Amino acid sequence: QVQLVESGGGLVQAGGSHRLSCVASGSIFSINTMGWYRQAPGKQRELVATITRGGNTNYADSVKGRFTISRDNAKSTMALQMNSLKPEDTAAYYCKAGLWDTRQVFWGQGTQVTVSA
Repeated sequence: QVQLVESGGGLVQAGGSHRLSCVASGSIFSINTMGWYRQAPGKQRELVATITRGGNTNYADSVKGRFTISRDNAKSTMALQMNSLKPEDTAAYYCKAGLWDTRQVFWGQGTQVTVSA
């Protein structure tokens, strides 16, 4: 089992920057890929960015060049640095972790980011 807790959500002006954090606990040594997903009202949850245990990253086209995902395996934390925020980035942001051994997937409770025009 893995528990994920996100923090850092809030209200940001368009063009500004913001940073989200996710702390993992539990079976942390089994965590392989971690990622950030988001869900806006009335829309499906979508991938924002993922990062493997080795540091390989993948980004949605909509955030490439603006968002940066990072991870500290020693501290079991993951972050999402968001720059040049747009109103369309407004969503609940979720942390996700996948285990390499059991193939289980765990989600955090989400943190709201609202970007005002």
